[in-house]
Amino acid sequence: MEDVIQTYLRPYDPLWPVVCFDEACKQRFGEVRTPRRCRKGIPARVDYEYERKGVCHQLMMCEPLRGWRHVKVTERRTRRD
Repeated sequence: MEDVIQTYLRPYDPLWPVVCFDEACKQRFGEVRTPRRCRKGIPARVDYEYERKGVCHQLMMCEPLRGWRHVKVTERRTRRD
């Protein structure tokens, strides 16, 4: 782990860039009923029931020492992604 941390502490070198990559699948949710607005003395009410809206796949690449990043969000994960 210490070797990885030392990598991020090196000065920027365009011949040997430090590139980070991360991916995640996230579930999307929607409201079934619209939330009730709050009134004087009564807090807002939100129903716990939800509707599944599918999943999305997130990819992120960044070069932290250069200040560059690229993010891509797709509806599904395929081999091509």
